[in-house]
Amino acid sequence: MLDIRRTVLWVIFGFSLVLLWDQWQVFNGNKATFLPSAHPPVAAPAPQAGTSPVSGAPAANAASGAVPTQGAPVAASEKIAVTTDLFKATLDSQGGTVSQLQLRKFDDQTNNGGLVETVRKMFGYPVPPNEVKDVTLMEDGSPATRYVAQTGLLNAANPNERFPDQFSQMTAKSGPRELADGQNTLDVAFESQPVNGIKYIKTYTFTRNDYSIRVKHDVVNVGDQPRDTQLYLQLLRHGTVAAGTMFGTNTFAGPAAYTNEKKFHKIDFKDIAKGKAEVPPPADNGWIAMVQHYFATAWLLQGEGNGALKREFRVRDLGDNLFTIAMVANLPKIAPGATETVNTTLFAGPEEEKKLEALAPGLDLVKDYGIFAIISKPLYWLLNQLHNILGNWGWSIVALVVLLKAAFYWLNAKAYASMAKMKGISPRITEMRERLKDKPQEMQQEMMRIYKEEKVNPMGGCFPIVIQIPVFIALYWVLLSSVEMRHAPWIGWIHDLSAPDPWFILPVVMTATSLFQTWLNPTPPDPMQAKLMWIMPLAFSVMFLFFPAGLVLYWITNNTLSIAQQWFINKRLGVLGK
Repeated sequence: MLDIRRTVLWVIFGFSLVLLWDQWQVFNGNKATFLPSAHPPVAAPAPQAGTSPVSGAPAANAASGAVPTQGAPVAASEKIAVTTDLFKATLDSQGGTVSQLQLRKFDDQTNNGGLVETVRKMFGYPVPPNEVKDVTLMEDGSPATRYVAQTGLLNAANPNERFPDQFSQMTAKSGPRELADGQNTLDVAFESQPVNGIKYIKTYTFTRNDYSIRVKHDVVNVGDQPRDTQLYLQLLRHGTVAAGTMFGTNTFAGPAAYTNEKKFHKIDFKDIAKGKAEVPPPADNGWIAMVQHYFATAWLLQGEGNGALKREFRVRDLGDNLFTIAMVANLPKIAPGATETVNTTLFAGPEEEKKLEALAPGLDLVKDYGIFAIISKPLYWLLNQLHNILGNWGWSIVALVVLLKAAFYWLNAKAYASMAKMKGISPRITEMRERLKDKPQEMQQEMMRIYKEEKVNPMGGCFPIVIQIPVFIALYWVLLSSVEMRHAPWIGWIHDLSAPDPWFILPVVMTATSLFQTWLNPTPPDPMQAKLMWIMPLAFSVMFLFFPAGLVLYWITNNTLSIAQQWFINKRLGVLGK
């Protein structure tokens, strides 16, 4: 009975590692090795005319006009290059759109060099280029890479009558385009020609050391009639995301929305394509975002609560694997000659929890911890506090595992004591199995008698470990999701905790600790299972070669502390070496 349970646990553990390995391959831009997607993504058909951007519902059911998906032909637009301490941005005069955005503080290269390049070439995997370039967050390229931030105006009274929108040609006002030394802010303004009596002025304000871009929208009524207008804030992104496995171990990529009533709500690209996406109901609070691994963009309306602008949330499948999420705000009626000003924020940067928390309620949730967020968040807080003390993320991981092992010390002690007792009676069990190998029923009865006589619970070593699994899975998500691990050095040859060890030193140490743990554990009476116990760590070591160094460091620390505790208990109970 014990042998079967142990085998089942090993199979579950092995299959979990296979899934994690598969997903890490996907995260690095490679095809899944063991579980490739059976259905490659295909571009969804373009939505038919007469549909609203709300999940493809008929336009007749929409409360107001649809966010435009195409405009009249315009002359070649002007591309405005903007450079700050954090961004290299391109603003398109067509709609005043953010058409390209690079993050200067983050390198796009994740290759750590060394032997990894050689092994990747041997197995036919692409080798990342050695040149270091800035991370490109937004790009107005082909449908496969397109990702832009757009805004515009809608006519609330007559959806067929257009106001200046994302397709309108705007004129960039003259001024500096680079944040100079000693300068704290940089303004770039665009102004449209009047369209049906409405002129639209949009001003971007870039601030030093701030990933929040302030965007002021001035809506000017130059006509002779009052106007009912709506301001829409939209994020358009390609729908190419990492293919998930049945356990969904990859971090979420796609649109998200938040309201005080609905709370944080992820919206899957596939649901938008099928017309089944759920969006929050209209509210006077909330924001929209596009989420991906490590980075996010979000549109925020300044001014929440009483007196805040009423807003709707909309999603749409544009075809060609392009999707949008939009927030449409109703503006007060604008009298002739009057101007309505709306202040918004476009966040575009790393998913740093503390900074996101300060920007808007729930914005920190764009950092995806999966289903273990309730455990992962306090673990990240503790990891961050340790980093504030130690100043190194690698040593912070080590310290965090030490604290976790200390917290579970007595629980682990019971498990290791049970395993030590099992190791002590292992020779007796082996002799009995050999003697009664042709009498399985009698063998089972004799085995249970020995367990009862020696006061050994076969599952005693499993239960205390099983209840700790959610904590260590949550810590895995913390290390996987935290942008702070990206290009964070530890010691010597480890220059990036989010990339594999370039010289395979950590995976070799990891394998050695796993083999040593196997020696300390009870030996299965069955010879085949005993061999399997030794083969499994060697087989899993292949996957650890390509795991990020931070995760391998976590496992090494955990194994080392487990070995120390198990060694002490085995020695105390006199079963060391049996």
